[in-house]
Amino acid sequence: MSYKPDDCKLQLTERTVTLTAAMRNILAARTSSVGDSVASATRALIGEVRAGGDSTLIGLARRFDGAELTSLEVPRSAWKDALDSLDRNLVAAMERTIRNLESVQRAFLPTASETSPEPGIVVGRRPDPLSRVGVYAPGGRAAYPSSVLMGAVPARVAGVAEIILCSPPGPSGLPSAVVLAAAELSGVDRVFAIGGAGAIAAMAYGTESVPKVDRIVGPGNAYVAEAKLQVACVVAIDSPAGPSELLVVADSSTRPEVVVREVMAQAEHDPRAVVVVVAVGQNVADTVSSAIAVAIPSEDRHDIIDESLRTRGAVLTAENMEQAAAFSNEFAPEHLLLAVSNARDLLPSFRNAGTVFVGECSSVAFGDYMTGANHVLPTGGLARSYSGLSVLDFIRWTTYQIIDPAAARSLSHDVAIFADAEGLPAHSAAARQWSGSTERKS
Repeated sequence: MSYKPDDCKLQLTERTVTLTAAMRNILAARTSSVGDSVASATRALIGEVRAGGDSTLIGLARRFDGAELTSLEVPRSAWKDALDSLDRNLVAAMERTIRNLESVQRAFLPTASETSPEPGIVVGRRPDPLSRVGVYAPGGRAAYPSSVLMGAVPARVAGVAEIILCSPPGPSGLPSAVVLAAAELSGVDRVFAIGGAGAIAAMAYGTESVPKVDRIVGPGNAYVAEAKLQVACVVAIDSPAGPSELLVVADSSTRPEVVVREVMAQAEHDPRAVVVVVAVGQNVADTVSSAIAVAIPSEDRHDIIDESLRTRGAVLTAENMEQAAAFSNEFAPEHLLLAVSNARDLLPSFRNAGTVFVGECSSVAFGDYMTGANHVLPTGGLARSYSGLSVLDFIRWTTYQIIDPAAARSLSHDVAIFADAEGLPAHSAAARQWSGSTERKS
């Protein structure tokens, strides 16, 4: 393997926490943007689906998936058959994930509220579930039933009326059996055997068979991510997505083998995965770097891991935990593992992350599959402004305002002055009509 730990050790100092050229390179490598060829190809595919509807989607399945479809929608009987075909241990694991997701997401459900800023004025808002959402589940070389659960279960807990799932077909014309089984278990309403940018376009604009949705969620390749960005003007999406990321903070209490296992697990996702360790103390950095280099050759996916760590990995040395936290908050990783002593006490210092794993035992793998949190998370530093997927993404707020006659009289003069200042005389007149208001006569 060509990973050289000495090439990936950078020194953090108070003055250069966010300015070091090497750090800039790490941050730049995380962009979720794509090349012009991907963007233009995606734009063309979206245009084809909008113009041709179902027939275009059938053609795309033939072109990209080698599948001859007679129908885009997968019959419910195929879901049930897929579930029956699975190993019972896998089914039990999926059911456990669903129970935990339901428990956590119910705890996150918001409630309606009202307030009265002045006598006679009531302003309130209530949470209303979206009518229809679309979940995308990748196919191709790997199938991810966990992504189905992460999208569908929070939507169902939120009270979404209809959940549709799109996933690429295999040569049989059906999505992966594990994906179909996950749809059956998680309460999906309809499944369509379509994938890639075409599936995103179909959910955004609708076709003869595929209904238009209010929000699209779920991971995918560069074309799926780009398609979601391009349709975001007409439908809500979860967040712009790029390659997987992990930042591990380690100190002298950290067992190197724990860090190594987490680094390997994240780097095996993708050659473009970003994995960074911030070690508090040079000895910790040296130990971790050496352990990573030794571990790579024995990994099943060592080629992917090696490329990821050579091109987008680093072991950084911090003088103290304050520096580590400062870098982490600037880096804003998708996954942050605090594999340090007193991790719970340090948690408030680490603000910007898609999700934080607190303590050595809190493996990212547990969150990926079963804790009840969500693995659909912001990448590329967007954790500074985006949150991980949750029940809140499937709810919109309806705000309402109630103004009684006395409050209308009180507001009329000042609102009219405001409207006049903005050159809106009709607004002013609408306010002034209530200046001497009384109760409306029946």
